[in-house]
Amino acid sequence: MSELGFTPDEMMTIAASRALKGDDVCFVGIGAPSAACNVARLTHAPEITLIYESGTIGTAPDVLPLSIGDGELCDTAVTTVSVPEMFRYWLQGGRISIGFLGAAQLDKFGNINTTVIGDYAHPKTRLPGGGGAPEIATSSREIYITMAQSKRGMVDKIDFYTSFGHGDGGDHRQRLGIDTKGPTLLITDLAIWKPDPDTKEFTVVSLHPRVTRDKVQESCGWTVKFADALEETPEPTELELKTLRDLKARTDAAHKGEAVGAKRGSKDG
Repeated sequence: MSELGFTPDEMMTIAASRALKGDDVCFVGIGAPSAACNVARLTHAPEITLIYESGTIGTAPDVLPLSIGDGELCDTAVTTVSVPEMFRYWLQGGRISIGFLGAAQLDKFGNINTTVIGDYAHPKTRLPGGGGAPEIATSSREIYITMAQSKRGMVDKIDFYTSFGHGDGGDHRQRLGIDTKGPTLLITDLAIWKPDPDTKEFTVVSLHPRVTRDKVQESCGWTVKFADALEETPEPTELELKTLRDLKARTDAAHKGEAVGAKRGSKDG
């Protein structure tokens, strides 16, 4: 816990949640994206439609899922469809407004690696893989990315293209025939980033409280660009912090097999 009364991870999750709106149809990734989406649902965006890769639509989990196969997702969904229907009708049919992804490795153009660190044939580390993320990255109308900053994670060149962002920058997506916007927002534990309108390189537009430009650069593997009109991210409100902490406390208790006090599937947190 920092002297500010919240952690960098909490700031990241809450900043990410604020980017979502009640009319969004959001394809949710497990982990930090799931936490951000559900904080939004439990605070300012109760009408948001959350969709998980397993086929659950309108999910309202009371605890954060361990995986896309977690029963909590199906138990609290409006309906569950087959995976082929999920991808062909919902995702590839253009019905997803926001794809919310995490990354193990990320470059300045929003390309994501969740496959392998090092040479593919002789890797240093095998990662979980892409799952549906490659399709989410190209078929969602736009992509939000959230991750903690580090030089290992934010690199000049990723080792493997799992999910295509803006490629080499500029109009690379359009030249490949991809007509969706791609990554439009990156939220880290230190800052908020948006792509330059022309080059598509991620640029810092807002620093989180007490974060300096030097700190952002020290934990990034490329030369960081900052917006001319650099803002400061508003601190989490009492409601946002309570909602996130209560959600995580319920999740920890549930995953330990303890009784969860709040009604499962409740939308009022």
